[in-house]
Formats: sequence, structure tokens, C-alpha cells
Amino acid sequence: MFTDEIPAGIHAPSFNWIGAENVAVPHSWNRVGYYLENQSAHIHNADNINNAQGKGLYRKVFNVPAQTENKRLWLEFDAVSRVANVWVNGKFAGEHRGSFNRFRFDITDLINVGRPNVLVVQADNSKPTADSTTADTLPIAGDFFVHGGIYRPVRLITTSNIHVDMKDFGGPGVYATTAVEGDKAVVSIKSRITSNEGEAENVTLLTQLADDTGKVVAKDVRDILLQPDETEITDVSLSVSSSQLWQGIDNPYLYTLAVSILDSNDNLLDTVKQNIGLRTIEISADKGLTLNGQPLELRGVGYHQDREGKGWAVSAEEIEEDVQLLMNMGVNTIRLAHYPHGQPVHDLADKLGLLLWDEIPLVSAWRYGEEHEAVNTALADNASLQLTEMVKQNFNHPSVAVWGIANEVDFGAVAPMFVQSSPGSNPDPLPILNRLKAEVAQLDPTRNSTLANCCAGVPTWDQSKVPNTSAITNTTGANRYFGWYYGEPSGLAKNLDALHKQYPEQPLAVTEYGAGGAPSFHSDNALGGPVAATGRNQPEEYMSYVHEENWRVLSARDYLWANWIWNGFDFATTTRREGDSQDINTKGLITYDRAIKKDAYYFYQANWSANPMVHIASRRYKERAYQTTDIKVYSNGKQVELLVNDRKVNEAPDCDQNTCVWQGVRLVAGNNELVARASGFASAPSDRVEDSVMWHLNESQINAYYIDAGAIMSADSPKAHFGSDDFFTGGKAMSLDKPGGWGRPPVKAVIGNTQEQALHTTYRAGEFSYHLPLDNGQYKVTLSLVAPDSKSRFNVFAEGSALFENISGKQNADGSFTAFTVAENVNVSDGSLELSFKPSVGEAYVSAISVIPVK
Repeated sequence: MFTDEIPAGIHAPSFNWIGAENVAVPHSWNRVGYYLENQSAHIHNADNINNAQGKGLYRKVFNVPAQTENKRLWLEFDAVSRVANVWVNGKFAGEHRGSFNRFRFDITDLINVGRPNVLVVQADNSKPTADSTTADTLPIAGDFFVHGGIYRPVRLITTSNIHVDMKDFGGPGVYATTAVEGDKAVVSIKSRITSNEGEAENVTLLTQLADDTGKVVAKDVRDILLQPDETEITDVSLSVSSSQLWQGIDNPYLYTLAVSILDSNDNLLDTVKQNIGLRTIEISADKGLTLNGQPLELRGVGYHQDREGKGWAVSAEEIEEDVQLLMNMGVNTIRLAHYPHGQPVHDLADKLGLLLWDEIPLVSAWRYGEEHEAVNTALADNASLQLTEMVKQNFNHPSVAVWGIANEVDFGAVAPMFVQSSPGSNPDPLPILNRLKAEVAQLDPTRNSTLANCCAGVPTWDQSKVPNTSAITNTTGANRYFGWYYGEPSGLAKNLDALHKQYPEQPLAVTEYGAGGAPSFHSDNALGGPVAATGRNQPEEYMSYVHEENWRVLSARDYLWANWIWNGFDFATTTRREGDSQDINTKGLITYDRAIKKDAYYFYQANWSANPMVHIASRRYKERAYQTTDIKVYSNGKQVELLVNDRKVNEAPDCDQNTCVWQGVRLVAGNNELVARASGFASAPSDRVEDSVMWHLNESQINAYYIDAGAIMSADSPKAHFGSDDFFTGGKAMSLDKPGGWGRPPVKAVIGNTQEQALHTTYRAGEFSYHLPLDNGQYKVTLSLVAPDSKSRFNVFAEGSALFENISGKQNADGSFTAFTVAENVNVSDGSLELSFKPSVGEAYVSAISVIPVK
């Protein structure tokens, strides 16, 4: 039940909880984010979402068997968000602050053996403020939604009074590290053995390592004297000759480590088993990442744990489905962002050979401002707690490569309100980062600390206000969005090269890059107009363009030790109104519901995977605007051919980066079937694969062009089917609308003399031309125009001859605009029409162009 109140009598077994709902754990009450289109069957819609943040109350009546008498009983929660308070039979069992890590409570003295027991859990995911109940619990900011509830499994565990430590921050109590010398490996095991007996006890500690057939390959037996109510830490070394190393996806070989406690009569008291991989990882600025001494190029994605219909309450099977989708694309690493993920994804990564970046939820903000010193100190302590829990719980996973201590805490005075500080202040993240770095070194000297920064060298931000975090941790990741939030995609090269030159000894990775993309939105030319990084105009084709150009930069830089795309899947966040969705970050290569793999997914599959594949891009753009179009195909085959309506397109394509483009392909009226065939695969030379799509072109588009100039996505018009800006050379795309700011729609310009504001507000400006393939004949050319100022004058030429002269217009005194048109007939005699716009004063401009045959 979602309530701030704990009903009187709730702890009694006979309590009748009116208004409560029966739920199965894992569970979250939240449903956040939905798509505005209907390309696939969606679970979420505007009527059933629930983004309520507050206190949810859970209750369960349960029995424990009689044989648990004289045993210790523990409640183990894999995660409760954000703050958990737990009662058993009306007695307080404990509190845990943090949404992501496992925690345990000893409830031995609270249980009624042979009688009903009542468990009550309050899960509080209230939005943090300096005065809230979750004030001291990270994260307090971030571009993702914090779901509420008991969203990972819960279990009741029984142990003897002597056990492998159950109170070690949710960890296994057994921690193994590996040193490798040739074919010999030495495994060092630190075991924490706890006694809750009332007197000293002699026990035997048996440590065994077994291979994947179950054969014991090394063991150690020793006697230990345990003092009452104390924990003994024991160090054991096991040598393994002819060891099998855990070599990533090439050979993810796992051993089983078993630590057992036996009493003086050889009765088993407790056993902990852990899968471990024998491996070493080193990361350096010159060699990148080496696994067991062998260089490994890491290529992967960032991954949030939510999905449509489940929020964070996803099953192990759904996580496995996600991981398989990513591996099918060719990833060998996953960045688990922006918080600790559960055991299922770690177990999968161990088994499949993926390398992981784990991180705590220190995201963007780490304080509430100078006036909140006490709660700021508590937040830093919570960061340390969550770091300790994460490292302890995931220590034995060979898949974990680095421990991340922060994400994008270098906004500084660039965006002080975003980091919960007053304008004019310059909050310094270095003290907390240095603290956490030191804690990583103490908790796990075998792995590197790391962080992801956002802002160093970004051209649009005042660098004097950006805190320098690049060299704090052992390794660094850069979140860079060239071509999306700022700059051109190629600008990523200069930014990374400058960072590498500034910190030549610092291992550098790219931890985020990419762009948003709506699979129901399309563009005829991804460079035809401005994209809306925080708004609606996010065509799938532009997303692909950014990824293609970013990967061109990244793949050429050997000094990067890893690259992670942002993101594997669309995910929920209440900070966004963009693309074809509401409250969803659209940068995922796969949609929130896992129904659609966007084109960019296949670009990486072509470049990262050896499995034979071919994919026709822009496949969902079915109702075409132009009779002549470029056709793009992704494939990792050496030979790729294209057929349109059963006829092979003979022109040789340019297949740079496994991306084949046939330019200027002619479509016919009606249905057009495209078939791409690929062969010559390195992994399967005899294989041949194909892909096909069906596009449609209306009869009205034959030998006719309706161009929405300056627009990356065309406006709807009742008069004709317009395409986005294409066939141009030169000029720049502009709009009379004004930006509305983050997440807000643009402020629309007032344009008189037209009912089609959206068509007229975008325009191409400067000196430019259009080249339109057409059959020979006579055509009517109509230009729709809105003067952005009162000064500009220009001429338009058709095939070098003057068509319109001295075009001018004016902006009205009140700041509004007036649309007007000019029209003239032209003759086409050589299969194409060139329209040239040449300014005489200021800049030429045009909002829309129509070219239709004269009957």
C-alpha cells in the first residue's frame, strides 16, 4: 500500500488490511515513461503511468519450521528503494539507506517458532531534498527515475551460531584474489568466520577450489579457535598448476570456491560457495586494458536496469534477455550505470565473459548547498557505505574490471543549480572523490578506481568553472556528446586528443556518447536541419549519423582503453519530453519495451559482431516523400548487393565502416521492394544472408518534389506530402521559432498569410542550390518564403538562367512575419533541375519548394 501512515494493528497476524493490494515480490508501484506512437504494443500509456514517490508499505505473514530452533535467522533483501525500515512481529529489525545493494538483518530474537510471524517493510523512495526523509541517501540527482519498492528478491536464511560472516555489508564473507605466473595461479582467500556462541569454540576451516567438472584442484584445512561474539579473519593461499584462465568471451572459465566450517565432530556448520575466475587485469595509458597480459579492446554500452511494465522489478530471465540482445550486437563489456546492479547480471557476465564497470549512485550532485553541512556530511558517509557494499558484494566476480566512484560531478559552476548550489558558487567535488578513491584502494587493491566526467574541453562551457576531475582516479571515462548537445561529431577527436595530451599517463575511456532517436520519426537527410536534442525532432536517421561519425573517431584512437555507448536501451526519466516519447531518454539502441532495435544497433552489429548479418536502414520510413533516394545497408559481408523491385542496382556502393550506400536510387509509384544480400563473411565464408523491406511512393510524388527547407523532419501539410530538406548544396538550416529551453517546446514564431506555420518557420539561408533529378519536360516551381529580416535581397536561377529576381520581404514591426510565394514555369532537358539561390544583399532564404509537372 502506498501510504505515509502505518496502520494501527498492522503487526498482528489477524490484521485485516483494507485497501491493500496483493503483490508478488520483486515489485515496484511505479510505471514511468511511455511512447506517443503505436508502432508496437505498449504496456504504458498516459492513463496508467505512476511516477509517485513516497512511502510504500508491505506486509507478509509467514511461518518458520520447528527445526530452525537453536539456529540463527536472517532476513536478506537484495534491494529496497530508497530507504527500508523493517519490523518483525512489531519489533524494529533495522533500517537500510540505499536503493541498490543487498542488506541483512539478524531476526533470531524477533521470530516466533511454530506461530505466525508478521513482516512489515516500509520502502521510501521520496524525492530527496535537504529536509526530506531520504535527504542523506544517494542519488539526489540524475537523468533517471528512482523506482520505489522491494524490487529485488527477499529470502529468509538460517545459519548455525557459527557461520561465515553474515554482517559484512551484504557480502559473501569470503573474498578471493588471483596472481598468475605462467600456467600457475595462486588464489588468496580471505574468510571472515563469526561465532555467536557464548563460549570459545574450536572449528575446522576447509577451503577448496574445484574445476568446472567438480574435481577439487586445491584445498586447505586448518583449525581455528573462535572467541564468543567475534569474527576471525583467516588468510589462505591455494596454488593451481596448469590453471585455466578466465579469458573474457573467448574462454570464460569458472572455478568453484567453497569455504566450509566444521565442528570438532566434523559436522558441517556452514558453507559458502562462490564462482571465481582466475585472471589478472591491468589498465595503462599506452597499452589500454590487458586481460591476463593480452590486449583487449573493450566495446560496449551503458545499461539501466528498468524496462517497460516492470520498472526496476525485472526478473533474472529478463536481465538475461537484455544481455543476450547486447551480446548479439557484439558487445564485450557493459557499464552498469548509474548505480550498483544486482547479482544476476554479474553472474551472467562471469559466465559469458563480459567485463563490467560497476559504479555507485554519486551522480551529478553530492550536496545541497553550503547551508546544509550536516546533511552534506551524511551524504558523503552514504556514498562510502554504498561503495563498501558494492565492492564487498561483487568482489569475487571476475567480470568486474573497475569500481566507479562518480558520474558527471564536474558540472561545477557551469550549472550550479543542477548540483544543488546557489548561483555564483563553485562547489568542489574533489574532497569526496579523493575520499572515495582512497576507500577503493583499501577495499580492493587489485582493481582500479574510475569515474566518468562530462565537461572538460566541451566548447560551449566556460572551462574556468569546470572542476578538474580527470586525473583523480586510477582511470577515467569521458562522457562526450559531440553532434548531439554540442558541436559536430568530428569535434570529439579534438576533445579526446587534448585530454590525452594533457594527461598522457592517465588511462582514458569514453563512457558515454551517442544521440537520441525515435524509430517512428524519419528524415530524408539527417543533415537537412537542426535536431532537437531536448525536444521532439529526433529522427532515427540522425541518431545513426552521430553513431557512425563518433565511431569513426573512437575506432581510430588506440589510446582509449574502452568505449561505452549511451545507452543499450531507452529508459525512464521524468526530466525529458523528447522524440516520440514522454519521460523516456531516447538514446537507447533498443526501445524501452525491447520491441525495436533501432538502425544504430545494426551499425554496431556490422562493425562489432562476426555473426553474418545484413540490415536495410530507414526500414520504418515506409511512406516515402521522394522518388529518388539514397539507400543505406549495414553488413559485415565482403560482398553486398541491392535489388529494387527485382532489379539489381549496378552502381558500386561506398561501404565505409561496413555501411554501404547506394546514391540516387529511383523508386516507382506504388510498392517498392528492397532486398539486400550479403556474402563473403569471415566467420562463415559459405553463408549468404538477406534482408528486405517494402516502401511505398504515392503517384503524386513521381516527377514532383515538395521540400520543407531547413527541416530535419518535414511538417505535415494538407496540400502535399512534403519531405525534409534534401538535394541541397551549401547554406544553413534555420528556424524562426525560438528555443524553449530544456524539455520545453519551442516558442513559435507568428507567421501571417499562411495556415501552415510549421512548414514556413524553417528555412535554408545563405548561398545554396538544389539539384533535383527529373524527367525532361515542363515544371512549375513554387517557392514559399518568409523574410527573416527586411534587408536581404536575392535572385534564384534555374539551370543558370534567372528565374526570380530581386526577391525581398520584411519583418513586421511587432516581430511577426508574413509568408509569401513566387511561382514560375521551367523546362528540364537534361534529366535534372538545378535551382541556385544567390544573395545580392544579406542572405537568400526559402521555407519550402514545390516542383510539379505542368500537365
